[in-house]
Amino acid sequence: MKPVLISIIAGLLISLCGEIIRIWAVGYAGSETRTTAEPGGSNLVTQGPYGIIRNPLYAGNILIYTGAGIMSFALFPYLQIAGLLYFIFQYYCIIVSEEVYLNKSFRSYEIYKKYVNRFFPSFKKIPDDIKSKLEFDIKAGLKSEKRSLQALFLVSLIIIIYFVYSITK
Repeated sequence: MKPVLISIIAGLLISLCGEIIRIWAVGYAGSETRTTAEPGGSNLVTQGPYGIIRNPLYAGNILIYTGAGIMSFALFPYLQIAGLLYFIFQYYCIIVSEEVYLNKSFRSYEIYKKYVNRFFPSFKKIPDDIKSKLEFDIKAGLKSEKRSLQALFLVSLIIIIYFVYSITK
């Protein structure tokens, strides 16, 4: 680890953007997103960040981990590139499985896919008849993200302490 002030600031901003995306997404999708079992869900969420990208939680995770790597400045940029490739591969495999479930469970999913991309933002207007009618719940988003926020805070604190210690010795 060889953090410098600019890497800490840039990495922290990227990680915070990822966490904000996750809170925004979970505020619509609810705690169902925390499952590690088979794909499932009671709603096809098409609002909030799901109206821009089909997998905002995974995009948020990629930003958080990439930001942490940039903050630490460890093996820069090789660690960040390797991590990005790993997460893209891992999430692609998960997404394929989830999409099988979504295609079977929600007739409107095929239409939704035409308007919103898996990974790259799309700003096409989703037809009203397939929009979910869910309310954004910031409290549920923050509650669900409590551990993620704690982990981000702890990792950031360790990197900052290491940085301060390294410049004062």
